[in-house]
Amino acid sequence: MIVRPVRSSDLSALIDLARSTGAGLTTLPANEERLTHRVGWAEKTFRGEAERGDTDYLFVLEDDDGRVVGISAIAGAVGLREPWYNYRVGLTVSASQELNIYREIPTLFLANDLTGNSELCSLFLHADFRNGLNGRLLSKARMLFIAEFPELFGNKIIAEMRGMSDEQGHSPFWESLGRHFFKMEFSQADYLTGVGNRAFIAELMPKFPLYSCFLSEAARNVIGRVHTSTEPALTMLKAEGFSYQGYVDIFDAGPAIECETGKIRAVRDSQALVLAVGTPGDDATPFIIHNRKREDCRITAAPARLAAGTLVVDPMTAKRLRLTAGDQVRAVPLSPAREGV
Repeated sequence: MIVRPVRSSDLSALIDLARSTGAGLTTLPANEERLTHRVGWAEKTFRGEAERGDTDYLFVLEDDDGRVVGISAIAGAVGLREPWYNYRVGLTVSASQELNIYREIPTLFLANDLTGNSELCSLFLHADFRNGLNGRLLSKARMLFIAEFPELFGNKIIAEMRGMSDEQGHSPFWESLGRHFFKMEFSQADYLTGVGNRAFIAELMPKFPLYSCFLSEAARNVIGRVHTSTEPALTMLKAEGFSYQGYVDIFDAGPAIECETGKIRAVRDSQALVLAVGTPGDDATPFIIHNRKREDCRITAAPARLAAGTLVVDPMTAKRLRLTAGDQVRAVPLSPAREGV
């Protein structure tokens, strides 16, 4: 498997992937015109022809037969071209000494606080390939790319996690809150944000703080919780240093997690090394390995061994990276020690 920048020839495969995602992946709508535009813009991004507020680093996961089976992306900076909304979960305190009453009321504040940060987004892997190292490679390859080109990204990286919804795509949070202001199904609002129509959020969403106690119990119970299918991704990102700081999605209340760029484990611990081709050995550890290129970026995961400033990999790994012995790579162990491999 290899992670590489998207190409226009991948469009049909991307449309097939988008149709299989269901509700929740707003940055990959099953819209051919929108995806065509996005792929074209991603190609400009990798060529260095876009400003940071417009950059969209869209990657695909490709097997050895050339089949595209997954995608992931990094947005260079959110909210610099159109408003970026979240709810900040906080408290409003009411107190009366005379009546001996003190109340802490959970409150949702509409905020643009995450504006300007870079975002990990659009992660999706075909169901038939959710095994082995594939999922971690697809997600963490982005972090190694950030480690190689930190000047392209913000000082903080965020990731909006998919919130709770049932098998029919109904969100308890949306049913209790959003529906009253937008008068549409959750899936429709989700789709509109995915195709770039974010202005309606500012036009229709109430600007005043919302008291969570007015929401249904089902809605209150999902604030800051992830969809069951997203729990493995959340666990993996937490192991890399990401944490929840009280920001949630305005539609499904899924958590936005964040980490300072330099403190992300895969960024902090990555090394520039010389590639050696040979036999890694039985004690080899899975590494994520990047060929240190931008437009021709190729990233893979494979058993490797550190030896005197070199990274020893087998010939197939070098072939996937399109490198030979003596070339430079950036690499980091696939998983932190506490997460295991």
